[in-house]
Amino acid sequence: MKQSEIGIIGGGAAGIMAAIIAARNLARVAIFEKNNRIGRKILATGNGRANYTNINGNGSDYNDPLFADAPLMRFSPSDAIAFFKELGIEPLVEDKGRAYPLSEQASSIVDVFLYELDRLGVNVMTETNVIRIDKVSSGFNVYDAGGGKYHFDKIIVTTGGKAMPTSGSNGSGYQLVKDFGHETTRIFPALVKLRLESPYLKHLDGVKIQKSVELLANNKVIDSRFGDVLFTSYGISGPTILDLSRLANTAIDHGEEVKVRVILVPKDKEIKIDNRFFDNPMKPIDLCLVGLIHKRLISPLLKEAKIVKQNAPASTLSRADIERITALLYGWEFVVTGTKSFEDAQVTAGGIATKQVDARTLESRLVKGLFFAGEILDIDGPCGGYNLQWAWSSGYVAALSASVAE
Repeated sequence: MKQSEIGIIGGGAAGIMAAIIAARNLARVAIFEKNNRIGRKILATGNGRANYTNINGNGSDYNDPLFADAPLMRFSPSDAIAFFKELGIEPLVEDKGRAYPLSEQASSIVDVFLYELDRLGVNVMTETNVIRIDKVSSGFNVYDAGGGKYHFDKIIVTTGGKAMPTSGSNGSGYQLVKDFGHETTRIFPALVKLRLESPYLKHLDGVKIQKSVELLANNKVIDSRFGDVLFTSYGISGPTILDLSRLANTAIDHGEEVKVRVILVPKDKEIKIDNRFFDNPMKPIDLCLVGLIHKRLISPLLKEAKIVKQNAPASTLSRADIERITALLYGWEFVVTGTKSFEDAQVTAGGIATKQVDARTLESRLVKGLFFAGEILDIDGPCGGYNLQWAWSSGYVAALSASVAE
């Protein structure tokens, strides 16, 4: 029985996982990576701590649950924990199921990967930019920008999407398989910061709060999250916002008016906002809000409520003034004008259409022997380790399928 020869295009998370699994399954494996090192994007995950999985993850956490479910069932978050523990990574599980290396260093993941690739004899070809893949009767021919030509029985494309192009993800993988008839869905930044239209952004820049946020499209709430929110000079960020960004971008693309509603004071709290003013008639209006919301939110919120003299006594407020202030505290709305670019995005939404790929094997339905894994596929999930888990699961399944000798 002939040993399978597998070429993996892209040395990111999915590509490295695929290489290890294929080599363990006795295939001869080569990774092609255009950068001078593999795993660069891994180093940036989890703010450099590598949030490498989420123990609560399953197919329903992704944009295409039915497709994502099959690979995740075969290589689950618990499988990922065991796999990395075998390589030496002890898990540190924090809130919401987020798992990090106990070392809290993303470099730990890359280091154990490099050791395992070397141990298995995987040929890691850095600074090698693949520009063409041809299907031939005996498999595939791969051509690089330097004039090199290589032959493989199977190909796994793991070139990523377009997010964080400095890591090497520039969308080149889409073009590589276009000639095979593979279509891409609409591609746009996801897990990305939102741009807002507001005269108060300069003043709010750097304000960090933990609040509930609702996403509205044409004044209808389409999603909501709770967690850290960070105001910036261009808009709003934080994990809560990143998780809303995919839907926000989609709604904007559909021509809908998109807003975020930041709930500064929950209505179900036993807080009598009126009494803060009625019980302290001589207290300055702005001081009546100290201790209720972040101090730097007070002045812009009062301006938005059309309160001109913020240091005037609370007794000068009319009932209508108090109602406007209260309405903003219960939900201050900001118009979303767009998102930051792929340079600031953590993941790509869209990619190779899943209808053209077999979810059980991740093999192309159009070209036998051609497989996909990772972000190049139209699969993405929220913050918190879900997207790296997809890389591990899809890389595992593609490698097992491709390394079956024929």
